[in-house]
Amino acid sequence: MRGVVFDGARIEVVDDLEVRDPGPGEVLVAISAAGLCHSDLSVVDGTIPFPVPVVLGHEGAGVVEAVGAGVAHVVPGDHVALSTLANCGACAECDRGRPTMCRHAIGRPGRPFTRGGRPVFQFASNSAFAERTVVKAVQAVRIPKDIPLPSAALIGCGVLTGVGAVLNRARVDRGDTVVVIGTGGVGLNVLQGARIAGALRIVAVDANPAKETVARRFGATHFLMSTEGVRDVLPTGADHVFECVGRVELVRQAIDLLDRHGQAVLLGVPPATAEASFLVSSMYLDKSILGCRYGSSRPQRDIALYAELYRERRLLLDELVTETYPVEDFEKAVADAEAGRVARGVLTF
Repeated sequence: MRGVVFDGARIEVVDDLEVRDPGPGEVLVAISAAGLCHSDLSVVDGTIPFPVPVVLGHEGAGVVEAVGAGVAHVVPGDHVALSTLANCGACAECDRGRPTMCRHAIGRPGRPFTRGGRPVFQFASNSAFAERTVVKAVQAVRIPKDIPLPSAALIGCGVLTGVGAVLNRARVDRGDTVVVIGTGGVGLNVLQGARIAGALRIVAVDANPAKETVARRFGATHFLMSTEGVRDVLPTGADHVFECVGRVELVRQAIDLLDRHGQAVLLGVPPATAEASFLVSSMYLDKSILGCRYGSSRPQRDIALYAELYRERRLLLDELVTETYPVEDFEKAVADAEAGRVARGVLTF
């Protein structure tokens, strides 16, 4: 079968990939569509260290082909969106409803694929850049069949991360003020999360002026090309500032833009050794710096919620899909993403 493999030196679309059958508590999914996320490219450039060779992709949707023993919540033929959380469901963190903190779901890459008889790693417990993948049952969330799969694919990362950061981690409330630095796939979802939450002023910041129209479509009430003008819109600062780029200087700017009792939420992924600085004295007015993994999501709950919000036309998905590419055009998809020509490119099989 076809898949996108990174061997540590180059990316290649191969056609000789194999995946094993699902074991107990696992699901085999035929991938229909998968979003190209910056995290996939971060594996290639070394920002996210990961063993190789690896099948990339982690934002996908498809159709269940087979289930292992003990799986009852999905059956063959069901449409599913996939999460990256292979959490155990039995530890204290899972029991508290915090699956993103499950230690069994972090840093334990499996190898369900083979190529030429040699094992190949799975990225983010998912590897959606393959015609078929095997995931833990908890990762497969059934969705209504009337949701287009290229749109549904984006729920599993960009929507969970961005909207989840607003609703689950920051808990933005009605009337709050929000600044979003960076309006890529995650930033756009932060914007619409803030809109859904009822934020009063939502300021989008991006150096690319071409992004203003789509930022306003997703919920921005103001658009700026740098953070320098934020104080003109919000003289006392913002209740919530989301850094969605992953640059330490922007982390500092996010903190400096906070109002009293404000929160800076870090969503961008800088290099693993990156350090940021801030004025300690500025934090004593009840300000906070919040990390956020995967939107602090509970995928079985949240994906179903976002699917219903989409059906009610309150959450935008189709508008996120800027371009679709057959998997053979992977290099073009990467080039468009790196050049900022697309909000989210989607690979189709």
